[in-house]
Amino acid sequence: MSNHQHSNPHAIKNRFRGFLPIVIDVETAGFNNKTDALLELAASILRMDENGELYIHETLEFFIRPFEGANLEKAALEFTGIDPFDPDRIDMPESEALGQLFSKVRKELKSVDCSRAILVGHNAAFDHGFLNAAIERCEIKRSPFHPFSSFDTATLAGLAFGQTVLAKACESAGISFSNAEAHSAKYDTEKTAELFCEIVNRWQRLGGWQLANDAPDTMSSFMDS
Repeated sequence: MSNHQHSNPHAIKNRFRGFLPIVIDVETAGFNNKTDALLELAASILRMDENGELYIHETLEFFIRPFEGANLEKAALEFTGIDPFDPDRIDMPESEALGQLFSKVRKELKSVDCSRAILVGHNAAFDHGFLNAAIERCEIKRSPFHPFSSFDTATLAGLAFGQTVLAKACESAGISFSNAEAHSAKYDTEKTAELFCEIVNRWQRLGGWQLANDAPDTMSSFMDS
C-alpha cells in the first residue's frame, strides 16, 4: 500500500473496486435509442470525503442537437417540455457533448486513481442504452465508461426504501423533490445522485462497508480452520 493510500483509506477507488461512479440522466425524444433523438444529457461527478461518505462534486449539463434523421416522438416532447427547435436553445452535436463529458471524466479518473467510470442511473439501462447508442453513432472507439455494468438506483431504492419511483424514493430518503422541476436532465441527475449517495452513505453508517485493510482475510480464516 502506498503512503497516499495509507493516509487516505477512504479513497473512492477503494470503495467500488477501482470504478468511479458517474451519475447520468438523459432526456430523449422517445424510447428507442437507435432511432430517437438524445436531447439532454447531464452527469454528476461524485467524490468521497475523509470520512468515506459520497457527495456531489460537480454536475455537467449538455443540450444536444438531434442527430441527422433522428425520430422525434410528439408525446415524448410534450412529456419533457423540450422544444429541440427553440431558437434560444443553445445546443451542440452529440459528438461535441460526449467529447466534453469524456474529457472531464478522464481527468477525474486520473485525479482519483480509478480505472474506469461506471454509470449510475435511475432505471440505468435506459440511460446506458442511449449513451452507448450515441457513442456508436459518433464512432467513439474508447469510452471511459464500462460498456454494460451500471448501478441502478431504482433497484437500490427498492432495497433501501421499498420505493422504485425516483420522486417517492427521494421522499422516503428525506430528499426534497419537485415534480415541477423533474424531467430536465440536470435536475433528475442531481436527485438521482443525492439518492445514490444517501443509500451508500447510510449503508456505511450501518457498518456495511469495511475498508480493505479492516476486512477479515477470508482465505487465511479458511486456511486456519
